[in-house]
Amino acid sequence: MIARMRLATSGYSRQFWLLFWGTLINSAGGSMVWPFLTVYMRQHLGVPLTLITLLFTLNSAAGLVATSIAGSAVDRFGRKIAMALSLAGNSAVYVAMAAAHTLPAWAILMAALGVIWPLYRVGADAMVADMIEPERRPAAYALLRVVANLGIAVGPMIGGFLSTVSYLYAFGGGAATNFIFLLLVLLAVRETLPQRPPERAAADDGGYGPVLRDLPFLAFCAIYVVATMPSSIMMTLLAVYAKENFGVPESQYGFIMATNALMVVLFQYAVTRRSEGYPPLRVLTLGALLYAAGVGSVALGRSFPAFVLSMAILTAGELLLVPTATALAANLAPAEMRGRYMGLFGMTWGIGFGIAPVIGGLLSDRLVPVAPWYGGLLLGLIAAAGFLLLARRLGEQPLRREDA
Repeated sequence: MIARMRLATSGYSRQFWLLFWGTLINSAGGSMVWPFLTVYMRQHLGVPLTLITLLFTLNSAAGLVATSIAGSAVDRFGRKIAMALSLAGNSAVYVAMAAAHTLPAWAILMAALGVIWPLYRVGADAMVADMIEPERRPAAYALLRVVANLGIAVGPMIGGFLSTVSYLYAFGGGAATNFIFLLLVLLAVRETLPQRPPERAAADDGGYGPVLRDLPFLAFCAIYVVATMPSSIMMTLLAVYAKENFGVPESQYGFIMATNALMVVLFQYAVTRRSEGYPPLRVLTLGALLYAAGVGSVALGRSFPAFVLSMAILTAGELLLVPTATALAANLAPAEMRGRYMGLFGMTWGIGFGIAPVIGGLLSDRLVPVAPWYGGLLLGLIAAAGFLLLARRLGEQPLRREDA
């Protein structure tokens, strides 16, 4: 197994491995903070859950605006500068969060975080597509997910225990790791923006017109928005649901999140290598079905082990969905428009994450606390049906641009 993995990963550039290890550092620090923000704001602001979820909507709305700009900026000015600006901004926001004690302050910070983070994601996704040939992109994105989740496996466990002492330590850890990764990008990462012939550069106005006329790509993105929503509900509401209804503390919830991360670390690469030979839309259909089952099963849970099992089912869907969708988006993008294609694809997560928690919060506040999980189940089934219909409409072969 080790020999096969070495053979499969040989040939990646030094810069790819720099991003690989930098992602580990950054994800460990960031995951000390993000999984516990809902609980922290609930305790320190004393406002209804629906209002807290609206802060996540504000975060996502700001991210949508930023992503629409980031795609063109990454194609025009390069990947490296966008990544560096994002990491510097993230570090500053985490420092500010440690001193924020009012709802308006948190609204500003959540919006700022939404603006800043997409710059890194779009830049890094485009940089990987620049460096890796199309047939190896699913495995490359899978490797980055593995190491990111290795950091996430450690981060929530540390963050969960630190938060019982003081959330200041968690915020400080997130700021420090972003700064370390920033130094790595500035000192060791080179720009990968492809050089274009002068006539093509002159004809390209940097806008989204060509992307918005790509109907198969737009259909794929629309369905993927729905596919991200069950996971968004799970990641933002499970901590509060488990604590308020079944007494599961933050320290135990950290291990629930770690289940997600550890499964990605242990199984992501193998699952991607196995699934990349199949039509991607069929793989995405199965992933959406597992998302639906994972989120829906929370409604049946009553204890820490049951919630761990639900997270494991959801993660099985994640192993199929995320690298397959990212590679498909990259393969559909012409080389000179990768930033814009990856930017529009990145907006799918922001839209789903902005809408789904509010839906979940409203269902919980207006109906019963268990209602969000049935809502997530329905959304997952709708996404699976959408991917299946798109596969039948476009055919079974993997989608790929000739110049990708």
